[in-house]
Amino acid sequence: MKKILQLKDVSLTYQTIEDEIYAIENLSFYCNEGDFLSIIGPSGCGKTTVLSLIAGLLKPTSGTVEIDQKSPDPKTGNIGYMLQKDQLFPWRTIRKNVCLPIEIKKCKNQLDYKYADELLAKYGLEKFKDKYPRQLSGGMRQRAALIRTLVSNPKILLLDEPFSALDSQTRLTVCDDVYKIIKTEQKTTVLVTHDISEAISMSDIIIVLSERPAKIKSVHTPNIYGDTPIRKRESKDFGVWFEKIWKELHT
Repeated sequence: MKKILQLKDVSLTYQTIEDEIYAIENLSFYCNEGDFLSIIGPSGCGKTTVLSLIAGLLKPTSGTVEIDQKSPDPKTGNIGYMLQKDQLFPWRTIRKNVCLPIEIKKCKNQLDYKYADELLAKYGLEKFKDKYPRQLSGGMRQRAALIRTLVSNPKILLLDEPFSALDSQTRLTVCDDVYKIIKTEQKTTVLVTHDISEAISMSDIIIVLSERPAKIKSVHTPNIYGDTPIRKRESKDFGVWFEKIWKELHT
C-alpha cells in the first residue's frame, strides 16, 4: 500500500500576549491510499487543528506534515475540505455550487464540467441540479457538498464533523451515503468527529487523542463486519468497540 499522508513528531504552540498555549505535542501517524481514518477526542483537544495542519492552513511549530512526500499546499487542489455545514450558496443552483471549484481554477477545462455532471448523475442529484439549496433536504445538500469537494479530484478528503448539523435519523442515512461515495471514489479520508459510533462504523483506523495538548492516546483498527456504516452498527462487535473507546475517552 502507498503511504499518502504522514505526520511525524508534529507539535503546535500558540503564542499569546500572556502565555504559550501547547495545542499539539509530538503527534505521529500515517495513512495509506484509500484508508478511512477518524480522529476522536475530548472537546477542545485540537482535532480540527490537526485537520488545519494537514490542509496546510497552519504550519507546525516542529515536526513535519507530508502528503505524497511533499508539504501540504492548499493551492494545489490535492486536499478537499468538507465542513460541518454544507456551505452551499443559496443564490446558486446545485450544479453551479458543485462547479464552483472549477470556476475558481485559473485554467477551466470542459472535462472538469463533464466530471461534475457525471458525479451528479452517479449519486442521484442529476434531477435536482437546477434546484436551489433551499429546495433540497439536509441530506441531499450534504451529498451536493461532498460532490463539490470531489470535483477537484483531491488526493485526500478532510471531513470536519460533516454530519453534526443533521438530526439523528438523517445523520445515519447521510453517513451511509457519504461512506458509499467515498469508498466508490476510493478517496483517502480523515474524519474528525465527537461521535464514537460514527468513528467505529466508518473507519479503517481510529486515533484517540488526549486532552490538550493533544497526544495520541491509542490507535485502533476495528475491522467490523458490514459493507455500510448502518450494517456495521448491527454487528455483535460494535458494542464492544464502543465501550472500549468510551472508557479511553473518559479516563
